[in-house]
Amino acid sequence: MVDVSGKEVTARSATASGRVVVAPEVVALLRGEGVPKGDAIAVARIAGIQAAKRTPDLVPLCHPVGVHGATVDLEVQDDGVAITATVRTADRTGVEMEALTCVTVAALTLVDMVKAVDKGAVITDVRVEHKAGGRSGEWRRA
Repeated sequence: MVDVSGKEVTARSATASGRVVVAPEVVALLRGEGVPKGDAIAVARIAGIQAAKRTPDLVPLCHPVGVHGATVDLEVQDDGVAITATVRTADRTGVEMEALTCVTVAALTLVDMVKAVDKGAVITDVRVEHKAGGRSGEWRRA
């Protein structure tokens, strides 16, 4: 594990995104009466937020940081669900891994919630979109 004790505590944030591609039947259910297992969007949102706090337990050598804020947004689109997560902290290291974990666990949860209707759901395009704070400053995907 990299020693970050000499680094300054600074405000940091990271945003990640991803998608779950699902069948048109799932999209219709998400926009209407919901999937049989329950409120898939709400459950996936909560799972993503919980995941931010558990990232160091899941990713070896990832520093535990104080997660001061986490938002997970899921948008039902015509071919699936777009997921965006932003994590904030004031700490010695960044929260890119926490944002990626938010998106990934929200996506996994969504797949679990819809698998009875669509066994072919696909998680795709998980990536960091933006990070700010720390020595390297701000970065945004082009």
